[in-house]
Amino acid sequence: MEVLASSSLSPIFTKPNKTNPNFSIQVKLWVTQPPKILKASNFRYGRTRSNKQRSNATNPGLVLVCNRFLCVIERNDRRKLSGKVMMKSSVNFRQNLSAALVRLVSVLLVSSISVVTTDSPSWGLSEENLLFLEAWRTIDRAYIDKTFNGQSWFRYRETALRNEPMNTREETYMAIKKMVATLDDPFTRFLEPGKFKSLRSGTQGAVTGVGLSIGYPAASDGSPAGLVVISAAPGGPASRAGISPGDVILGIDKIPTEPLTIYDAAQMLQGPEGSTVELAIRSGPETRLLTLTRERVSVNPVKSRLCELPGSGSNSPKIGYIKLTTFNQNASSAVREAIETLRGNNVNAFVLDLRDNSGGSFPEGIEIAKFWLDKGVIVYICDSRGVRDIYDTDGSNAIATSEPLAVLVNKGTASASEILAGALKDNKRALVYGEPTYGKGKIQSVFELSDGSGLAVTVARYETPAHTDIDKVGVTPDHPLPKSFPKDEEAFCGCLKDPTAACYLNQGLLFSR
Repeated sequence: MEVLASSSLSPIFTKPNKTNPNFSIQVKLWVTQPPKILKASNFRYGRTRSNKQRSNATNPGLVLVCNRFLCVIERNDRRKLSGKVMMKSSVNFRQNLSAALVRLVSVLLVSSISVVTTDSPSWGLSEENLLFLEAWRTIDRAYIDKTFNGQSWFRYRETALRNEPMNTREETYMAIKKMVATLDDPFTRFLEPGKFKSLRSGTQGAVTGVGLSIGYPAASDGSPAGLVVISAAPGGPASRAGISPGDVILGIDKIPTEPLTIYDAAQMLQGPEGSTVELAIRSGPETRLLTLTRERVSVNPVKSRLCELPGSGSNSPKIGYIKLTTFNQNASSAVREAIETLRGNNVNAFVLDLRDNSGGSFPEGIEIAKFWLDKGVIVYICDSRGVRDIYDTDGSNAIATSEPLAVLVNKGTASASEILAGALKDNKRALVYGEPTYGKGKIQSVFELSDGSGLAVTVARYETPAHTDIDKVGVTPDHPLPKSFPKDEEAFCGCLKDPTAACYLNQGLLFSR
């Protein structure tokens, strides 16, 4: 017989029923991670009155039976009681019950001593086990879905500690990844120390990569499948190699980009400073293979431009164009600066371009929404029990609430970008143009583990001010954009100025409801 022992949780004893001495009593020994298996002979203790009765299994008596997870004190004839049976309390029963419990404790004590004398390994969990448990507890406390995708989260912990190899750090990382995968949540993920450091640096204004901003192709026009280059950071590795906006990335390190999301591709482009990455780039009819060396690249999240449209004299319309590429820690200050500069040039309206902005810092998105709103709800934060928090504004941070505003989105617009676009749309502050957004309606928090690795964990979902849950659906635009509408600030102005251009967008209609 095997008896598993635990030292982390106290045993739970059921309360005796004083009116019925012939009932089953369960003494539950809760087993968490049993580092050792105790070998013990099978033992049964019966509440009997003689040796003859003790050898007779059919006589009613109190029997202690232990298996892997449970010790049970029960009638030894295994008969089940039905209905309400009132029986006189017995002093002998209480005495025999006490004796049986004393024997139980004695057997477990002897078994524990036998482990110490026969097995030298410690009962303590290993360092790798503790790291796994740290990851497990982080998800247990923070994850939004308390059903954990319909599984027993405690049982998974026990099974993994018993069965998953965790002898090296690599094996432990694999065990954590397998655990996270059971949640079936693409945004809850484990990050090794290098990737965790890269993620944190990406929200702080600089990344180690090749200096590319990427997005999905604007239209299916027969061009090769892949991911399109939105911009190349001036002076960065990609820019020096001649990669330009509009080029298509066909492969990264010989892996085709067609099935990749922009998040997968962005992670592959980043890496340790000085390491290399091979890109297959399509520039017009030409395909090139380029090997680029990653380096630290500063990310400026905002580009802006003043577009002066044809008109009569000083009454020529002026439109301020702001392209926001990411929500890093510099985003809100950069957007504020762009708004104030354009307002100083007496613009008549604004265009905020959020296309291919995959999000970033949630607080930065909230702060930028406050610039455009004089009052109202920005977003509702919800968990499994409903709305738990409300982010709104009273107008104290508003700097541009009167000028007409249009917001441009596409399927690369995600996360914090969708919060911003949804807030401006539902508060009737802006018209939204483009295509339905990505549909990332969940919020992640990042947790650092003791060894420098980390977890990005979905902690909540959000709803727009109109209580729209956009997860896997996205923000629906008010109007589409022309398929050939450009993604850079220079060409944008041309599409507002030239009525003969395929991308022409009448500025009067752009801001009209």
